[in-house]
Amino acid sequence: QVQLVESGGGLVQPGGSLRLSCAASGSIFSISAMDWYRQAPGKQRELVATITTGGSTNYADSVKGRFTISRDNTENTVYLQMNSLKPEDTAVYYCRLRLPDYRTYWGQGTQVTVSS
Repeated sequence: QVQLVESGGGLVQPGGSLRLSCAASGSIFSISAMDWYRQAPGKQRELVATITTGGSTNYADSVKGRFTISRDNTENTVYLQMNSLKPEDTAVYYCRLRLPDYRTYWGQGTQVTVSS
Protein backbone atom coordinates (compact mmCIF):
# COMPACT_ATOMS: atom_id res chain seq x y z
CA GLN A 1 0.00 0.00 0.00
CA VAL A 2 1.33 3.40 -0.98
CA GLN A 3 1.23 6.15 1.61
CA LEU A 4 1.63 9.84 0.84
CA VAL A 5 2.32 12.34 3.60
CA GLU A 6 2.05 16.06 2.90
CA SER A 7 3.62 18.77 5.01
CA GLY A 8 4.50 22.44 4.85
CA GLY A 9 1.09 24.06 4.98
CA GLY A 10 0.22 26.93 7.28
CA LEU A 11 -0.84 30.53 7.58
CA VAL A 12 0.95 33.09 5.41
CA GLN A 13 0.34 36.72 4.52
CA PRO A 14 -0.54 37.75 0.97
CA GLY A 15 2.61 37.97 -1.11
CA GLY A 16 4.36 35.37 1.02
CA SER A 17 5.73 31.95 0.17
CA LEU A 18 5.34 28.37 1.30
CA ARG A 19 6.87 25.10 0.19
CA LEU A 20 4.75 21.99 0.38
CA SER A 21 6.28 18.51 0.49
CA CYS A 22 4.75 15.13 -0.22
CA ALA A 23 6.72 12.07 0.77
CA ALA A 24 5.80 8.69 -0.71
CA SER A 25 6.40 5.27 0.81
CA GLY A 26 7.48 2.29 -1.24
CA SER A 27 9.62 1.93 -4.31
CA ILE A 28 7.24 3.11 -7.02
CA PHE A 29 7.80 6.83 -6.76
CA SER A 30 10.28 7.07 -9.61
CA ILE A 31 7.88 5.43 -12.09
CA SER A 32 4.92 7.59 -11.06
CA ALA A 33 3.68 10.93 -12.24
CA MET A 34 2.83 13.29 -9.40
CA ASP A 35 0.12 15.92 -9.09
CA TRP A 36 -0.82 18.65 -6.66
CA TYR A 37 -4.52 19.43 -6.27
CA ARG A 38 -6.33 21.88 -4.06
CA GLN A 39 -9.84 22.26 -2.74
CA ALA A 40 -11.22 25.48 -1.35
CA PRO A 41 -14.34 25.54 0.86
CA GLY A 42 -17.46 25.06 -1.22
CA LYS A 43 -15.51 24.41 -4.42
CA GLN A 44 -14.50 21.38 -6.43
CA ARG A 45 -11.03 19.94 -6.16
CA GLU A 46 -8.85 21.37 -8.91
CA LEU A 47 -5.55 20.34 -10.46
CA VAL A 48 -2.78 22.80 -9.65
CA ALA A 49 0.40 21.25 -11.06
CA THR A 50 1.73 18.06 -12.58
CA ILE A 51 5.19 16.58 -13.01
CA THR A 52 5.95 13.51 -15.10
CA THR A 53 8.55 10.84 -14.46
CA GLY A 54 10.80 12.69 -16.89
CA GLY A 55 10.40 16.00 -15.10
CA SER A 56 8.00 17.71 -17.51
CA THR A 57 5.66 20.08 -15.72
CA ASN A 58 2.28 21.64 -16.29
CA TYR A 59 0.36 24.24 -14.30
CA ALA A 60 -3.11 25.65 -13.92
CA ASP A 61 -3.36 29.11 -15.43
CA SER A 62 -4.16 30.56 -12.01
CA VAL A 63 -0.74 29.60 -10.61
CA LYS A 64 1.57 29.88 -13.62
CA GLY A 65 4.60 31.98 -12.85
CA ARG A 66 4.01 31.73 -9.10
CA PHE A 67 4.12 28.01 -8.27
CA THR A 68 6.83 25.49 -9.11
CA ILE A 69 6.50 21.72 -8.87
CA SER A 70 9.61 19.59 -8.55
CA ARG A 71 10.58 16.08 -7.50
CA ASP A 72 13.46 14.30 -5.85
CA ASN A 73 13.45 10.63 -6.74
CA THR A 74 16.23 9.88 -4.25
CA GLU A 75 13.97 11.14 -1.45
CA ASN A 76 10.66 9.88 -2.93
CA THR A 77 9.34 13.41 -2.49
CA VAL A 78 7.49 15.93 -4.61
CA TYR A 79 7.48 19.61 -3.78
CA LEU A 80 5.29 22.60 -4.54
CA GLN A 81 7.01 25.94 -4.11
CA MET A 82 4.36 28.63 -3.84
CA ASN A 83 5.35 32.28 -4.20
CA SER A 84 3.37 35.52 -4.35
CA LEU A 85 0.50 33.84 -2.55
CA LYS A 86 -2.96 35.33 -2.80
CA PRO A 87 -6.02 34.92 -0.57
CA GLU A 88 -7.64 32.91 -3.35
CA ASP A 89 -4.88 30.30 -2.98
CA THR A 90 -6.39 29.37 0.38
CA ALA A 91 -7.34 25.70 0.23
CA VAL A 92 -6.46 22.22 1.37
CA TYR A 93 -3.66 21.00 -0.88
CA TYR A 94 -3.39 17.32 -1.79
CA CYS A 95 -0.73 15.36 -3.61
CA ARG A 96 -1.62 12.48 -5.87
CA LEU A 97 0.56 9.69 -7.21
CA ARG A 98 -0.30 8.18 -10.61
CA LEU A 99 1.07 4.81 -11.58
CA PRO A 100 1.58 3.79 -15.24
CA ASP A 101 -1.40 1.39 -14.90
CA TYR A 102 -3.61 4.39 -13.94
CA ARG A 103 -3.94 3.49 -10.27
CA THR A 104 -3.85 6.59 -8.11
CA TYR A 105 -3.16 7.33 -4.47
CA TRP A 106 -3.92 10.45 -2.47
CA GLY A 107 -2.37 12.12 0.50
CA GLN A 108 -4.38 13.36 3.47
CA GLY A 109 -4.03 17.03 2.57
CA THR A 110 -2.42 20.06 4.15
CA GLN A 111 -4.15 23.37 4.85
CA VAL A 112 -2.82 26.55 3.28
CA THR A 113 -4.34 29.82 4.46
CA VAL A 114 -3.37 33.14 2.91
CA SER A 115 -4.61 36.01 5.03
CA SER A 116 -3.44 39.22 6.61
